[in-house]
Amino acid sequence: MNNRTKVAVIGLGNIGKGLIANLIKGGHPVIISSRDNQKAVSYAESLGKLVTAKETALAIEEADVIIPAIYFEKIEDFVKEYASVLAGKVIVDVSNPIAPNGEGGFKKIIGADQSAGQILSALIPKDAHLVKAFGTLGAASLTEEAFAEPERKVLFYASDHTNSNRQIEELITAAGFNPLHIGGINQSIHIEVFGELHQFGALGRTVTLEEAKQALKNSPVL
Repeated sequence: MNNRTKVAVIGLGNIGKGLIANLIKGGHPVIISSRDNQKAVSYAESLGKLVTAKETALAIEEADVIIPAIYFEKIEDFVKEYASVLAGKVIVDVSNPIAPNGEGGFKKIIGADQSAGQILSALIPKDAHLVKAFGTLGAASLTEEAFAEPERKVLFYASDHTNSNRQIEELITAAGFNPLHIGGINQSIHIEVFGELHQFGALGRTVTLEEAKQALKNSPVL
């Protein structure tokens, strides 16, 4: 379909590769990019005709929705480096602001009442739009739980600009999940690690659409 949302996944880590694989399985074309351009080219060639590799600036330029699948602490530098081509784009934040705690677990690296989504929304170009999505599950679940049967699992997302919701829901659906909008970016803390609606937070698991709606209804904070 020629009117499909053009999406670029920047980064070939676990989340990036998982997203790319899901989109391909859903029949959705995807542009990919990496700091190592030859690595991206080789990877694209191994995945077939739905995947195109481009240098990062060109990938951003060509796409409508940009998914930087990179660590939270690297995103500010990414936004600064590519600010001119990110203008007017929908930027999807998949990050979780965590780091190893030295005891086999993880700790939050920003304030307890802060969210990556809100921090990053203040850094992007003024005419770009930030959406929080695809980071509400661990990398393994993002791959293993996609296209679940008989009923798909939910991926929550948060956005202030509802005119981009159609594009995000198209991508979440193509990636094998049911999309569920929880509100604006000021709600994104709830879908980040340790949050009410994260797999590694109060929710504790993947959920179906009806289970997700019930969780939202029962949440004391949403």
